[in-house]
Amino acid sequence: MYGLKELLNKEEERLLRIKAVVDKQLDEAPEGRLRISSSGKLVQYMHCTDENKKSIYQGNYIKKENAEFIKALAQKGYDKKVKRLVDLRLKQIQKINADYDDHEIEKIYACMNPTRKKLVRAYEIPFEQRISEWKEIEYNGKSFSEDSPEICTRKGERVRSKSEKIIADTFFERGIEYKYECPLELKGYGIIFPDFTIISRRTGKEVYWEHDGRMDDPQYAETAVRKIDTYIRNGIVPGDRLIVTFETGNYVLSDNTIDAMIKKYL
Repeated sequence: MYGLKELLNKEEERLLRIKAVVDKQLDEAPEGRLRISSSGKLVQYMHCTDENKKSIYQGNYIKKENAEFIKALAQKGYDKKVKRLVDLRLKQIQKINADYDDHEIEKIYACMNPTRKKLVRAYEIPFEQRISEWKEIEYNGKSFSEDSPEICTRKGERVRSKSEKIIADTFFERGIEYKYECPLELKGYGIIFPDFTIISRRTGKEVYWEHDGRMDDPQYAETAVRKIDTYIRNGIVPGDRLIVTFETGNYVLSDNTIDAMIKKYL
């Protein structure tokens, strides 16, 4: 599964943070445990220790005025349960994490002799091979009007705006393959031409990047919102397979925003 290694690492980090807090609190916790008995509306708090048999099972009465001590014992009981679970899950995750690789099935095929590769059907194609085959699929992009400005990327492609050039050039610098204005059919909308189509190395999914550069133009903004809504109704959701960036006349797209989107989704 693409991204599972990262999820395992994040979960391990989360559990380690919890463990650090719990271990510190247990080191500072009072001796014994809390027993709560109730009869109707009457609640009694008992402090159980290993002092004697009566203290182990019944405990000594804690006055309600000693609220902080009662809370400390209650917290200790909760922390001990959390610690047992966290320690168990950490042991399981660390064992899996030490042996797991997102691309392990791909690597079996990648390491095969070229002659042998021709004889088998791979269940998962190595990412680089998949990208190579994806690039070879030809398509007809959207045509340019005669009055469109001549803006070209470092890759030598013509784009429609300086911001699209910045995005495309960032892809080029990062070695990210993309298709510019590759047609896509959305039910309820028709054929559209996403600004960029990319296969995410992180997820293995085809991702669409739309840059809406005139959001202070009401008519343009309405069209952009309708298109995004149609993406969603076709199962292409922002944060999964759709990246959207925006600009207005007073607010331009920053390199930091592009970098953050690439790091997060691609």
